[in-house]
Amino acid sequence: MKIDVFTLFPGWFEFFEGQRHVRNAVELGHELTVVDLRSTTPLRAGQVDDTPYGGGAGMVLRVDVVEAALRVRWDTDPVEGRGSRRVVALSASGRPFDDALASELAGEDEVALLCGRYEGFDERVHEHLATDVVSIGPYVLAGGELAAMVVCDAVLRKLPGALGHESSAVEESFSPALGGAPEYPQYTRPADWRGHGVPAVLSSGDHARVRAWRLEQSRQRADSG
Repeated sequence: MKIDVFTLFPGWFEFFEGQRHVRNAVELGHELTVVDLRSTTPLRAGQVDDTPYGGGAGMVLRVDVVEAALRVRWDTDPVEGRGSRRVVALSASGRPFDDALASELAGEDEVALLCGRYEGFDERVHEHLATDVVSIGPYVLAGGELAAMVVCDAVLRKLPGALGHESSAVEESFSPALGGAPEYPQYTRPADWRGHGVPAVLSSGDHARVRAWRLEQSRQRADSG
């Protein structure tokens, strides 16, 4: 798949691009491209934002700036071509991001992530350029860069081979294998730590009992959450 990230701060993604599962995905033929919104702005002196109509504090990212970036990147009119690829605007007001949406996006051939800044995007970006408006949680960040990394991380790790072992992502929290519930508790050595031991079933060698125990623990975590 191809993921394009549109941002005012491309340098933020240098560390992320170096992570092993991201490198694995790229080596397998998937693409992650970070695009600087300032590099294609139609405005003078690299301007990308303006004051909000109606007054108020802060600045708003302009719709024509986002349109220009998409047009240059894809060599097509992003309004006329809307729907030909998933374009996700990251905003605190959007649809909550979850494992189901991560799986949905991982099944796409192309996904674009739009990183907001300041007071966010002109609403016309949401209405006429984006196909989805997505939030990673009910809180406000300085910009959409961290949110884009969260979405990329969750999506890329679902691609076959990205984690190195096919089974690594099967029984993760909120996966279909666990019925959407959180993952069960995990233990490793030492078997005893300051008087706190490991559940005996995990050392029983009975795989059916271990599987049943894990599913029950997962369900309990879901119920208590």
